[in-house]
This record gives sequence, structure tokens and C-alpha cells, in this order.
Amino acid sequence: MTVGVLFDLGNTLAAYYHTSEFRPILVEAISAVRDELRLQGRSNVSLEAAVAAAMTENREAPDFRFTPMIERIERIFGVALADDSALAVSMCERFLGPIFAVGRVYDDTLPTLASLRAAGIRTAIVSNAPWGSPPDLWRSELQRLGLADAVDAVVLCGDVGWRKPAPAIFHHAMKKLDCRAADCVFVGDDLRWDIEGSASVGMRPVLIDRDGRHPEFVGERVVDLHDVLPLATQHQLTSVTTGAEQ
Repeated sequence: MTVGVLFDLGNTLAAYYHTSEFRPILVEAISAVRDELRLQGRSNVSLEAAVAAAMTENREAPDFRFTPMIERIERIFGVALADDSALAVSMCERFLGPIFAVGRVYDDTLPTLASLRAAGIRTAIVSNAPWGSPPDLWRSELQRLGLADAVDAVVLCGDVGWRKPAPAIFHHAMKKLDCRAADCVFVGDDLRWDIEGSASVGMRPVLIDRDGRHPEFVGERVVDLHDVLPLATQHQLTSVTTGAEQ
């Protein structure tokens, strides 16, 4: 019986920003893209106009379908980039620079992942990438953070074409881990994307609430990732017992 613990990335395994803190980072990201496009003589859009257009793009599809970052940049700056893969990647790198600059792994992350692996529990990162950013750039970021080799699988929304809480991304992760939903624990900080999304496919959702942002939540929660190991071990024992009874 394979038991898996799946983790969200941002504000679960690594600190980046909360939604309310994103606007200044977005302005910095748009400014970086604009400066590069102006340097290449490809766009003369003012920063004010670019930021205003970016605010209209700062949303996701109602059905949670993945919207690629490069399409948003093309609309904001009125440029065609899709046929120039090197330039497209460069623009995405410019956009992500301010985001990656603030990223840091929590102190409890790597020890927890190592403990789960030592206990024979499979692990995965399942993450929505901001603004439909390319999965390859996030895989490089996970390498920088030391997370890529600390888990058994990485599933990003760009790999699947759907964002959490869409069921497809959770099912894809289960397939990668070779786990049933009933044998999976999902740990994340977002009530809709992580908790409701994982519960909807039959996983055991656990809220990581490091700063007490969700006092109203009545489900299972932890405030430190070190608390995940005993919870996962208990789930492992329950799954083995249930499997033996079937």
C-alpha cells in the first residue's frame, strides 16, 4: 500500500508572498519585462499603461484552465513572442525574477521531507505557478531551493493544463506517486485551492496555518511541518489496516 503526502509550494514549503502582497511584486515584474522589450525596440508601452493592463490580466480562468504567461505578456505589451522561444523564455525569466528573489525555504521543510522519505512515505509538490509561468523555470527554482531532489514527484499546473482546485492536477499527481486518493494526505495553505480541491478528489486535506490566518477553519490543521510526520504515519497505519480488511 503506497501512502503519499502531497504539498503545495508557496507558503507551505517555501515563503514567497501572500495574495495581498502581490501588487508591488507584479509592478516590479512588469517593469522588468518592459525594460527588456524597450531595450530590444519591441515595445513602447508606458509603465503606467503596462501596469494597468497587467491588473486586468491578474486573474485566472473561472474553470481553472491554465493560461500561459507568454500570452498575457503579449497582450499587455502588444508584441508577438510565441514564435521566438528564446525571447519568450527570457521575458518569463524577467517576470519571475522579483518572485524568485523573495523565495526562501522554511526551516521545517527539508527535515520534514527527509523524515517522510525515511519512513517510506512518498512525497510530491503540487503547485499552481503564478501567471501561468513555465514549468521548466519553476523546476529550476525548486533546484535552487533544494526541493527538487527532496520529493518523489513535482506536478505543476503547466504540466497538466489545469490549476488547483481542478481535479485533473490532483489525479495527475496521484498517478505520478502510484497512490490512491484515500492513501494521500494533502498539505497546503489555501482553503480553496488546496483544502477544498484535495478533499473533492478523496484525499485527506490538512491546512498549514503558520500565521493563524484562518481561525474560522474547523478541519485538520498544523502550524509546523514537523507535525505532518506523525499525522502521515497514522494515516499510513490506517491505510494498511483498511487495505488488509478489503
